This record gives sequence, C-alpha cells and structure tokens, in this order.
Amino acid sequence: MVKELVVSFFYICFKFKNSAMKRTIYVLFIITGIILFSSAFSPIREKWKSLFNGKDLSGWVTYAGPKEKDGEPLGLNNDQLKLFTVVEINGGKALRISGEINASIATKEEFENYHFVMEFKWGEKLYTNYNSGLLYHSYGDFGAAHGVWMNSHEFQLLTGNIGDSYRMGNTYCEIPTLKNSEGKYVYNKKGENRESKPQTGLVIVAKDNDYEKPKGEWNKIELYCYGRTSVHVVNGNVNMINFKSGKYVDGEIVEPLSKGKIQIQSEGGELFVRNIKIRSIDRIPDEFLK
Repeated sequence: MVKELVVSFFYICFKFKNSAMKRTIYVLFIITGIILFSSAFSPIREKWKSLFNGKDLSGWVTYAGPKEKDGEPLGLNNDQLKLFTVVEINGGKALRISGEINASIATKEEFENYHFVMEFKWGEKLYTNYNSGLLYHSYGDFGAAHGVWMNSHEFQLLTGNIGDSYRMGNTYCEIPTLKNSEGKYVYNKKGENRESKPQTGLVIVAKDNDYEKPKGEWNKIELYCYGRTSVHVVNGNVNMINFKSGKYVDGEIVEPLSKGKIQIQSEGGELFVRNIKIRSIDRIPDEFLK
C-alpha cells in the first residue's frame, strides 16, 4: 500500500505543472499517509461483537450456588430464583442480576486477546452488600472458586473497590504494588512486582484510584487482555494492570493463562448490565502501559 502511494504521488506531481495544485496534492498525500499509518498500528483488528442480544440469555450459561449456607448448589442452568433475567431500564434492555445468592452467568465461548466493554449500575435491592465481579480467563468447573465460580481473575465490581484485582481459585499474576499506611497492597506502576496467588495470601491487590460513579449512575468497565497482561479501566481511567497471568496445576506448577470464558457474579446486590461487547486486538494501547 505504501509503495503504491509513493508511485502515485510522483506520477501526479509529474503530471501537474501548476505549483499550487502540487501543494494541494502533497497535503492530501500526507493526510492520507497519516490515516493509513494510524490504521496500520491500531490495536483494533475486528468490529465489535455483542454478547447480549437484549432478548434472552443466548450464548450464556448460569450456575447457582446453594440457597442456604450449608445447602446443595442449585447447579447448572437451574435458575429457580430468577437470578438472571432480561429487563427494560432507562429506555433499553439490560441484564438484571438479582444478587440474592451467589451465582454465575458465564459465556459459552472462550476469548483471547480482546477488548471487553460493559456498562453497569446498582439497583435498589440489597441482600448483603453491593458486590459483584467480572471474572475473566475462566477455566475448569464451576465451584472451583468459593464453591460457585470457575477459576479466574477478577475485575472487582464491589462498590468502593471497583478495579481491584482478585485471584479466584488457582490463578496467579504479578502486579507492581506499594504498601499503604493500612498495610494494604495497592497497585502502583512504580511499585515492586509482587506475586498475587493463594499460596502467599496475597490474593487481592487494591486499585490505585477510585473512579466509580455515584449509585444509580451507569459505570463503564473496560478490560484489555493481550497475552498474559490485562488492564482494568473504569470510566475511561486505568487503575490496575496485571502481568504474567498463570494458573496452578497440582498446586505447584504455574502455566500461562491467556484465555478463558467470561463470568459475571451474582453476589449480594441487585445489578443491571448493558452494552456487553467484545472485539479482538493485536496489542494493548501503549498509553495504558507507559
């Protein structure tokens, strides 16, 4: 493409004798080149794919935990309590997650090297607290993590903690952190890389800043995953980066973890989710990693 542009440019310059015309063509040539160059190095390679059709739960499965503390899980696609339903809110369709008991709604499909987006806001019903999570790179069986969810990394959605990074089950990553005055490890690009894994007890790392909108407003969540790196973005702001994503096998060996299913939790509070979509990328934008 570049070669063809150069040849065309010299041909046109030769053909047109008028210097003003040449200057105009030259400017247009430069503008076209910039557009093509930007396009060639864009991290986006495919169009958006919607994961929610606004009608039903096609493309998803559900798994519900027990109704009572020591009871048996309701299990796969046995949503007796209507934990996951499609409703109309604010003039459009949304996925309602009741939060009544711990449960999961998960994609049937696995994803790798992607940019994921969704919008959510809290409802009025509260059972324990306004808590949920976006679980990604999910693998294995339901119930592996806290008796309900698949092994995964969590993009925390708990109000006040949106963006925190949590290890669900047998997962691993490294996160640059600093220890704050409360003894909590907080994400910081200039911090020391620490292993976040169940074996060390460092299963959760706090986000560096709070970008959550007030209750009742929609929050936009974006997740960039490429290779073994993932970036949490809340309302346009990066507040967590995870590196060297992995999983434990037999409790000891770490294997690379770069793909999996996507889960959204039911975990204590009424949640509405809309505009769930995904697209492939060939890298994470440089500005997020600087």
